[in-house]
Amino acid sequence: MKRRDFFRNTSLAALGTTIAVPGRSIAAAIQPKAQAKNIIFLVSDGMSTGTLTMAHMLLQRKEGRSSQWIKLYEDGLAKRSMMDTASASSLVTDSAAGSSAWGGGVRVPNGSLNVSADGTEHQPILQKFKAAGKSVGCVTTVPITHATPAGFCVNVKSRGDQSDIALKYLDLRFDIMMGGGHEFFSADKRKDKADVYGQFQQKGYQVVRDRNAMLSIQPGSNKPVLGVFHEDGLPFTLDAMQDTGIQKAIPSLAEMTKTAIDYMNTNKKGFVLQVEGGKVDWAAHSNDAGALIYDQIAFDDAIKVAVDFALKDKNTLVFITTDHGNANPGLFYSGKANINFDKIQTYKQSNDWILHGITKNFSAAQVIERIEAAQGYAIKQEEAAELLSHYTKMDADGLYNPYKLPFKELGMIQSAYNGIGWGSMDHSADHVELAVMGPGSELVPLFVKNSDLHNIMLKAAGVEVRK
Repeated sequence: MKRRDFFRNTSLAALGTTIAVPGRSIAAAIQPKAQAKNIIFLVSDGMSTGTLTMAHMLLQRKEGRSSQWIKLYEDGLAKRSMMDTASASSLVTDSAAGSSAWGGGVRVPNGSLNVSADGTEHQPILQKFKAAGKSVGCVTTVPITHATPAGFCVNVKSRGDQSDIALKYLDLRFDIMMGGGHEFFSADKRKDKADVYGQFQQKGYQVVRDRNAMLSIQPGSNKPVLGVFHEDGLPFTLDAMQDTGIQKAIPSLAEMTKTAIDYMNTNKKGFVLQVEGGKVDWAAHSNDAGALIYDQIAFDDAIKVAVDFALKDKNTLVFITTDHGNANPGLFYSGKANINFDKIQTYKQSNDWILHGITKNFSAAQVIERIEAAQGYAIKQEEAAELLSHYTKMDADGLYNPYKLPFKELGMIQSAYNGIGWGSMDHSADHVELAVMGPGSELVPLFVKNSDLHNIMLKAAGVEVRK
C-alpha cells in the first residue's frame, strides 16, 4: 500500500460517518437539546484579543476581580469557540459585511448591508424573528443607523446611507432601537430637512431623547421605542465617568441593555436583542488605550446584565463576540510593564478629549499640562512639539477623525508611558473569540464561520423560514 493511501484510508476509518460535507455546517446535523425562547447577541465591535485581555487585567489589578467575559470561562458557564470573520470581498471584513454575515446568513462585500455583489438581497434576521412573533431590537453606543445594528435589520447597498437607514427603520416597526445618530433623525441636521423624529411619533413610536425618559419606559407597552441620545456616537465611557452631566443625560450600554430586555420580555413568544459596544472599535481606530479599555469594560457591564437575566430565565441563548479585530493592541514587555499599565487605572480622560481641546495656539507646556491632567504623566517637550506640529497642517490619518487630529502620533508617544503597542489603525483578519451559553449553544462548533451563526440562531429558536 502506498504511504499516502495508508494515511488517507486510516484517517477516513477513524472518522467513521462524521465526515463533513463541503459547504454544509456541522451544526446542521445536530438538534438543540432545548429551544431558546430568547436570544441576546452581544458584539464588542472591533475587539482584538488584546483588548479583551487588557480589560480583564485592569479589572484584576484595579478591582481584584475578573471581567464578566473571562469569568464565564473560569466558571465553565460558556462554551468557547473561535470564529472566522472574512467577508465576500476580503479576508479583512468591515462592520457592515461582518454584521450582515450574521444578519443575512451570507457573506457580502465590505460596505454592503445584506446585499451581494450581484444585487441579491438577503432577508435580515430580525425581520425573520419579527415575522415569527418575537419582539426584536438593537442597542448600541454608536449611531443606531450604523453598520452593526443595521446588519441585523435592513438591506442597503452602501452602509454610508444612514439617513436612508433611519427611514427604513420607520416602516419595520422593530420594538426597541436605541443609541446615537441624532443627525439622521433631526430636521435641523438632515440634508433633506425631514423631521424623522416626527414621522416616528406619527407612526406611534415612543421617542426618548435622554436617560430619564428611557428609564421611564414601561415594559409591555404596544408602542415601539426609538431612543436617540447623542449626535454621532455616544461619549467615550472614560470621559463620561468624569462628567455628571453626561451620566445624567446619556444611558450606559448596560442600562440600555436592561431597559431593552425588560421592555421585550413581556412577549410570550420571546425576544431577540443585539447589543453593540461600538465605541470599542472607534477607540481602536484612534489607538486610544484609555478609551478602548474603559469602553470594553462598559461592554463587559452589559454582558453581566445579559448573563444575569439568562441564568435566571433559563430560556435565553447568549452570544458574546466581535465582528473583527482592530489595531491589535497589547501590553508589551519592559522592566516597567506592570507600573506602566497600572497608570491606566487613574486615567481621567480619553485621547479624544485631550486632542479636541488643543489648538495650534497652544504652547508645548500647555500640551504637557493637558495630558498630565488627563492621564497623570508628563510627556517630553519634544514630544509635545511633535503633536503641535500637526495642528498647523491637520493632516493626520485615522477613521472617525474628521478634524485630522494626531491620534496615531499621540498613541505612539503614549506607548513609552503605558506600555501599550499597536499593530495598525485598522481592522485585522484575526479569528476572534466567541462565547455562547444557554439552550442551543451545543449547535455552535468550536470553530465557526461568521455566516453560519445566522442559521444556528434560527434553529436554536425553532424558527423556520420559507424560501
